[in-house]
Amino acid sequence: MQSPFLKDVSRDMRLRGYALKTEKTYIHWILRYIHFINRRHPADAGPAEVTAFLTWLAADRHVSVNTQKIALNALVYLYHKFLARELGELGFRLATKQRQLPTVLSVDEVRQILRQLEGRNRLIIQLLYGSGLRISECLRLRVKDIDFDLMSVTVHDGKGKKDRKSLLSASVVPALKHQIEVGLTALRADNLNGVGPSIPTALARKYPTAFSPAQISEPFRSFLVTMI
Repeated sequence: MQSPFLKDVSRDMRLRGYALKTEKTYIHWILRYIHFINRRHPADAGPAEVTAFLTWLAADRHVSVNTQKIALNALVYLYHKFLARELGELGFRLATKQRQLPTVLSVDEVRQILRQLEGRNRLIIQLLYGSGLRISECLRLRVKDIDFDLMSVTVHDGKGKKDRKSLLSASVVPALKHQIEVGLTALRADNLNGVGPSIPTALARKYPTAFSPAQISEPFRSFLVTMI
């Protein structure tokens, strides 16, 4: 459970429009920093403690340069934006661990992996590989994001809070259409039991009776179907 302080930090990031993934990452590093300064309030610390923390990550924890930069970004946000305090020049030790070249699977290796999978899990991996989606982007896809006529996938609020289109592989179309039918069947059954699909918080407040089958109008029911 988050402390009241971290809850305030999370709320501030959401008001500023930070991505959920960024919020979780920053909270992680802010919490590690708080533990590093012996659970003192960050407002009672400053540049010296931030410098010591970043140096400790490089010298003692042997993190990569990118990891150290992420921790730095989290603390810069914490002090500059949330606490409204300038850190000034930080003379911390830079991490020197070199990045390794990524290991890229061959086409045959991907085929071997897919042979071990079936159903929804296989479809997810096919979309990741064939459409170049990140895991979070794939899991957030809705029916309205799939265009079978143009054979494309629309990703909303991707990295950098940008939308983009990607290709849809013809090989996944049958499985994808089947999965959509499975989802629609589950949605209709849930509606009969007074349960609907997850919808954004603002819409849930605007339509508080959206999940009651007796009160869902057909146009709104059709709208909900497009949201799954």
